[in-house]
Amino acid sequence: MALDRISIQDFRNHAATTLDETARFNLLVGANGAGKTNVLEALSLLAPGRGLRRAKLPEMARAGGTGGFAIGAEVQPLDAAEPVRLGTSVEPARPTRRRVRINGAEASALGLSEWLSVRWLTPAMDGLFTDSAGARRRFVDRMVLANVPQHATIANRYEGALRDRNRLLADEVAPDPRWLDALEAQLAEHGAALAANRRQLIEQLDTALLAQDDTHFPRPRLALEPVGPEEREALARALRDNRGADRRAGRTLIGPHRAELAVTLASKGVPAALSSTGEQKAMLIAIVLAHGGLAAQGRAGVLLLDEVAAHLDPDRRAALFERLEANGEQVWMTGTERLPFDAILLQAAVWDVSGGTLRRI
Repeated sequence: MALDRISIQDFRNHAATTLDETARFNLLVGANGAGKTNVLEALSLLAPGRGLRRAKLPEMARAGGTGGFAIGAEVQPLDAAEPVRLGTSVEPARPTRRRVRINGAEASALGLSEWLSVRWLTPAMDGLFTDSAGARRRFVDRMVLANVPQHATIANRYEGALRDRNRLLADEVAPDPRWLDALEAQLAEHGAALAANRRQLIEQLDTALLAQDDTHFPRPRLALEPVGPEEREALARALRDNRGADRRAGRTLIGPHRAELAVTLASKGVPAALSSTGEQKAMLIAIVLAHGGLAAQGRAGVLLLDEVAAHLDPDRRAALFERLEANGEQVWMTGTERLPFDAILLQAAVWDVSGGTLRRI
């Protein structure tokens, strides 16, 4: 078991919600707008980042509440005897600042990933393969973070140096070459590490997907297409050589921030973006399931699935539940009714959700 003794206060439409005695499979059932996805979003904030909706912090506070919110849970690490208490909150006086506590002590958001590996799949992600390249990079980085907690620090340092370089390039006054030298050294160092983490994950995922039975979920092939070199010294040289073009554009045109995730339906050799909506959904589920076997690595694993079973036929639902059980993570699912989840109800904790309140069934 990963998460238990969960408390959610003044978050979205939840005034004071608690979830105790959780299980391997956890099901939230209720009408649309009842607050099911809000629970998943709250759990997603027990990881670094902006959560599964990528919303701004003030938007998450309950209307009519204090103006802040608090989320807490106990996690049982795989290699620790005692549970660890994780918490994140926003104070009304500072609604744009997120605070994190681990066992009551102030910590950084990145510290959460040392204890917990959180992944999710939501209906908003169904258009991933036709979305922007940036959306696919964020998808890859979220998967990398579930495997490598240090990846968030590397990405933040790269993005900081990138912002500074772009600011210099866009200035009317020609930048001092020594400043560019220093920033490009940082970009090359962190960019090479960023690219290496991504490439390792994509190679591992592609191998795992090849080993999966594709009877129910079509097998995608994955590849990472770089824009510019990925090795540290070569990237530093390329950034220096590209200063003229970058200055004319007012931004950095090469580097791992421009990389593209290429996804192809293996059985047809067709890009995922040109596949049917059903094939795209099935490939996305296949990726998430394959990643489940790679994630966590000694940390507690949590998978959040929002309305994942609603549009699957009975055979695919059965295959999904079988894979989820084999992956070993704690799973949180939402649905408007219990019927699609009959196969796992006997081993699931089930809550009825209505108007931001929960009742154990």
